[in-house]
Amino acid sequence: MERRAVDDQESSPGRDGAGGALTARATVDEHGVVTGWGAGAERLLGYSAAQVLGRAAASLLAEEPTAGDLPPFSELPRWHGTLVLRHLDGHRVEARVLAHHRTPDGVPGGAPHGTTHGTPDQASDGTPDRASDGVADGTPDRASDGRVPGWLLVSPVPGAARARTDDDALVRQGFLDSPCCSTSVYDTDLRFRRSTQSGRGVLGLSDGDLHGLRLTDVLDDPVAEKVEGAMRRALETGETQYLENHALAPGEGREHAWSVHVYRLEDADGRVLGVATTGHDMTEQYWARKRLQLIAEAGTRIGSTLDVTRTAQELANVAVPALADFVSVDLLASLDDLPEQPPGPLRAGDSLALRRIAHQSVFPDVPEAVVALGEVDTYPEGSPPAESLRTGRAVLHRVTEEAIADWVAEDPRRSARIREFGFHSAMTVPLSARGTTLGVVALARHRHPDPFKADDLVLAEELAARAAVCIDNALRYTRERATAVTLQRSLLPQSLPEQAAVEVASRYLPAGARAGVGGDWFDVIPLSGTRVALVVGDVVGHGIHASATMGRLRTAVRTLADIDLPPDELLTHLDDLVGRLATETEGAVGVPPDRAKPRAWGRSVTEGESRGDVGATCLYAVYDPVSRRCTLARAGHPPPAVVSPDGTVELLDLPAGPPLGLGGLPFESLDTELPEGSLLALYTDGLIESRDSDLDEGTSRLRRALAASAVSLEALCDSVLAAVLPRRPSDDVALLIARTRALDTDRVAAWDIDPDPAAVGEARKNALGRLAAWGLSDAAFVTELIVSELVTNAIRHAAPPIQLRLIHDRTLICEVSDASSTAPHMRRARTYDEGGRGLLLVAQLTQRRGTRPTPTGKTIWAEQSVDPDPDTSFTFPGPDT
Repeated sequence: MERRAVDDQESSPGRDGAGGALTARATVDEHGVVTGWGAGAERLLGYSAAQVLGRAAASLLAEEPTAGDLPPFSELPRWHGTLVLRHLDGHRVEARVLAHHRTPDGVPGGAPHGTTHGTPDQASDGTPDRASDGVADGTPDRASDGRVPGWLLVSPVPGAARARTDDDALVRQGFLDSPCCSTSVYDTDLRFRRSTQSGRGVLGLSDGDLHGLRLTDVLDDPVAEKVEGAMRRALETGETQYLENHALAPGEGREHAWSVHVYRLEDADGRVLGVATTGHDMTEQYWARKRLQLIAEAGTRIGSTLDVTRTAQELANVAVPALADFVSVDLLASLDDLPEQPPGPLRAGDSLALRRIAHQSVFPDVPEAVVALGEVDTYPEGSPPAESLRTGRAVLHRVTEEAIADWVAEDPRRSARIREFGFHSAMTVPLSARGTTLGVVALARHRHPDPFKADDLVLAEELAARAAVCIDNALRYTRERATAVTLQRSLLPQSLPEQAAVEVASRYLPAGARAGVGGDWFDVIPLSGTRVALVVGDVVGHGIHASATMGRLRTAVRTLADIDLPPDELLTHLDDLVGRLATETEGAVGVPPDRAKPRAWGRSVTEGESRGDVGATCLYAVYDPVSRRCTLARAGHPPPAVVSPDGTVELLDLPAGPPLGLGGLPFESLDTELPEGSLLALYTDGLIESRDSDLDEGTSRLRRALAASAVSLEALCDSVLAAVLPRRPSDDVALLIARTRALDTDRVAAWDIDPDPAAVGEARKNALGRLAAWGLSDAAFVTELIVSELVTNAIRHAAPPIQLRLIHDRTLICEVSDASSTAPHMRRARTYDEGGRGLLLVAQLTQRRGTRPTPTGKTIWAEQSVDPDPDTSFTFPGPDT
């Protein structure tokens, strides 16, 4: 076993003035053999290294502990206790021993590498630091860290301690001169007695100046009152009090954050002597925590909507005043025109145009702002905002730097604002998301005394990155929404047609940004016989898909209305169409059939309808101003409201009918009389249904709003929307209000026709007489021809009863009704055919003509202008025409 001694130098740590070691050190291997012996151990037990090395450590024990008292040493990283040892001269020595276990892998007690559990560190060359170990090493085996496997035992040498008075003076002076914590001692009256050096520095007064004063006498601040309150509680209860504060101390140039412990002082007998406060400067930890809190807050406050301006304003609100005193958010003005900004930072070039969309300040009304909201400003090459956008990096500036000074020198407004408010520090951070540059955020300080630091720049970049993603999402949504709104508005009536049956006014409001564009629609369709069809519908879901479906349904309704189907039959055909659309959509997007169901009126409003849902509700009404009768049918749609001329409002008890798309279920119609001047209000469920109000409540508001007087239908529409709708509607709203008119009886003439060819002449005579009474003699020739052809066809090919009716409205309408359900059709007559030209002539001489079914048969009608253009000429069609 190799043995070597380590020289103890008098200058080494751990020695007294006489050169004797103050700490006894020895090493023992895993087999209990002494492998190292220091000078302190020799002084403690009298054995030299030569006498001990290689001996069993147990031979040095004066008393061996019982086996039951021994701990599992192999499992311990460290052990401490009192051992009774035998001195060289034979007397017993009680020693307090601390033993460190060194495992074979070089890690004490199996602890992680890099920990020593109090053992000396190795030298930089990997060998043990002999001066620190202080032992003579006699074993060649080493652990991987260069230390001897086994146990290192240390024990203080008795009689080497300093005098108690010196020790007390050392401790007292070390306490009073502590630079790391601010501690002050108060008597039971809470008056200063003594403070540490750090405490005196914070308060800016010496112990002599502080003596006899209270903390509230020294600090005129609410923080002092809180600390004194904690002192009283500590004195009364004996419980340590803890509080945190953030304040500007008299002896400091800037605010600090402090964690303060307040505790009662007692002597050995438990007598209360006073109270002490210990404060630790935790300013950096405080700001780090504030930054983390700000990031967490930003995650919940920024991006609450898909509105670009609101998202940018949320960013500014989060940053002020927690990070900056003034914040502005500007987006590239080119985003107004481009569908999407090209990816990557902007290229160097001429000046840069930015639009201000949000700003915030510690002062009301943001007086620091040079650019107004919505205004476009130009930033020259080299200015901080332009450079941030060119490089794609955040930049930190002092206002006095050349980059800012040169820029603002050319802008008197900015120069004046900087001088007026005392701006001293600024940051510019580019807004970029998904590789696309969107704009820049500028942050500045003028009231906060500290300039921005690198940590503040990192925080600003994090906030800007979060906001940029939300702004980019909002921009993308805005583009898509604008497309959907444009499509939807193009599919709605651009203007309501001229007709004499009703006076109409309408409103359409798209849903808020959160819900997206929906599929509500309305329409006014002139029908034959001066009648008019009023339509309101609602397609399930939101977005372009719903708008496109709405356009298809509106076109289908107009097509079905052209053939004059009764309301219940029209909804049946429309139901079949919606069912086919649902089947097509299911096959296209893979939606299960049970998902493609329409939403019935009265169902609670939900978000996120599946794209595969194809369904709709619809209300179809036909009003006849001649009979003043209105026939209505609905498919899962809210019932219409009727306001009688005396102001009474009621909802028509109209059979509900299933929503469109369910298929196989019948629709029922209601026929009712509407006096002249009645109001018929048709609407979609977005007007009366919302998440915040009950359906009955919405209906009651609608009835009250319709009952109120209004100067016009347009004004009534506006007042209804204002009274019924919430501030931010969650669904599309379509409203159509019609005031009924009645055609004077003297403008309608009707005759029953005998089913005899001789009756044709009588019919022509009656018609010409009525035209003369109406002052329409100029239309006599065409009318006589129309009457002859239609009545002759009815007598020859149809069944009685046959009736002729003339209606003088904006146009002259001729109608012939019969009991046959077979509709006539035009055909092209050959050169020598004697017939087959009648309907062709009627079609050429009239503006419109057609056939409509009736409960007892059909009606053939033709409409001609009563004020024809005198330049209009007519050519009879030949066989080759």
